[in-house]
Amino acid sequence: MFRIVVAVKQVPDMERVKFDTVAGRVDRSSAPGAVNPVDLHALEMAMRIRDEHGGEVVVISMGPQQADSALKECLARGADRVVLLADKAFAGADTWATSYTLASAVKKLGGYDLFICGEKTVDGDTGQVGPETAEWLGIPHVNYVREIVSIDGQLKALCDMSDGMYLAQVTLPALLTVTRKAHRPRYATPQRIFAAADATTEKWGAADLADVATSDNFGLRGSPTRLTKVVVPPVEGRKGEKISGSSDEVVAALVERLETGGIL
Repeated sequence: MFRIVVAVKQVPDMERVKFDTVAGRVDRSSAPGAVNPVDLHALEMAMRIRDEHGGEVVVISMGPQQADSALKECLARGADRVVLLADKAFAGADTWATSYTLASAVKKLGGYDLFICGEKTVDGDTGQVGPETAEWLGIPHVNYVREIVSIDGQLKALCDMSDGMYLAQVTLPALLTVTRKAHRPRYATPQRIFAAADATTEKWGAADLADVATSDNFGLRGSPTRLTKVVVPPVEGRKGEKISGSSDEVVAALVERLETGGIL
């Protein structure tokens, strides 16, 4: 019987989201949110382990109240229990404070065997939260997991690294970050969608974590990272030039431009 914790994040549509350059953050209200895509692969891996070995899959997420919809989606896809970490004290967290808060929630949950999350999020793209959470928990971690090979006292995982595939072995409890090449996420069933809509999401704030955490490590106050400037690069359309004339004239003009541009 396994207890597997999965961390997910509700992220904005990065094609439509706007940036608050004054405050130095993403304006999450400017675009609809959805579950971070690679986190769904983490959820699928967790549920496959549960389906084979038994146990439960607990999904946790830190975010505003509207992140409840992301957790309801996880229930609809097959998660057993969901917990939302929502409190103004958690706002403005960098990866350090975020990982601390997630680790504190895992401690409050009690015993667990695995913590699984996506390798990174599409809005932050740092890949730091997973390994940092493992450090707060004092457990080993394996990154870029593509497939679980076996779980028999120890866990063996196939890792998709930039220079090849590696076989990693780790003792439990442990933390894994998975890639997009991991198992394809399953779809939500109509029955689970209806059940998820009526389900109650557990909601924890800073006070609920007081027995396992120090509030000074939450949110902006607990974040050592300081962002000094945000610049949104301008979006330029494709530019072109039409060269007219005889074949010789066109070739000469093209060669001149290539030489001027340092290409030739």
